[in-house]
Amino acid sequence: MENPMFIALSSMMALREKMDTVANNVANTSTTAYKQQRSMFAEVLKKTTMSEQVSLVQNRTTVRDMSEGPIEVTTNPLDVALKGKGFFTVDTLNGPHYTRSGRFQLDAKGQMVDDNGLPVLDANTNNKKPVLIPNGTKDIRIAADGSVFSDMVPDAAVGRLSVVSFKKEAEMKEIGNGIFITDEKPDAIPAGTRVIQGSLEQSNVKPVQAITNMIDVLRQYQSLQKVMDAEHDRQKTMIQKLGRTA
Repeated sequence: MENPMFIALSSMMALREKMDTVANNVANTSTTAYKQQRSMFAEVLKKTTMSEQVSLVQNRTTVRDMSEGPIEVTTNPLDVALKGKGFFTVDTLNGPHYTRSGRFQLDAKGQMVDDNGLPVLDANTNNKKPVLIPNGTKDIRIAADGSVFSDMVPDAAVGRLSVVSFKKEAEMKEIGNGIFITDEKPDAIPAGTRVIQGSLEQSNVKPVQAITNMIDVLRQYQSLQKVMDAEHDRQKTMIQKLGRTA
């Protein structure tokens, strides 16, 4: 008797989790280098009697779409984007973390930091020190390989942005503010990846598609709510009729 309610409730719970994921994507359509997420579900069979099973739905995991977002020109010399696969390496109290967001700036010490204030590591120091810009620098140039040049040192690079890649980048965990962590050992910058100065990678969320997904989830949820209401009315009517004949 309760099976239709259980099935509908299972689906509604899954849709609620899906809505949370879609809403988060919509909220981050303008977040630099944000990677959209997608909920994955699976069928779960549950026994209700010795001879009967019902098919329920369960949220298995959330996967992240690591495809590259569109690149927007900003003309800010400290804004950098990655064209191709890879991540910038930033320093934290827990060791190197990784990000696609290249909205960099200089701190009071002349260190290049990301928009979270984390130092951007210098590949030329084996990722032990941040990129340091000499005092008095007025012009900063960043080459396609990540090499950083200052007008104060015309003959050599003052550092090189640490750009690394991972074979299982889709399994990396985001801990917030566009920062990723992984237990996998990083590889060198992949062939074909370029650092583009004066630009930022945008979110890979497609706003129209995300809004359409949100509307679709809402309609499915409303349809299931009608099913539950109808089943509730059916049971109520049945109990009333049985009560009158008892």
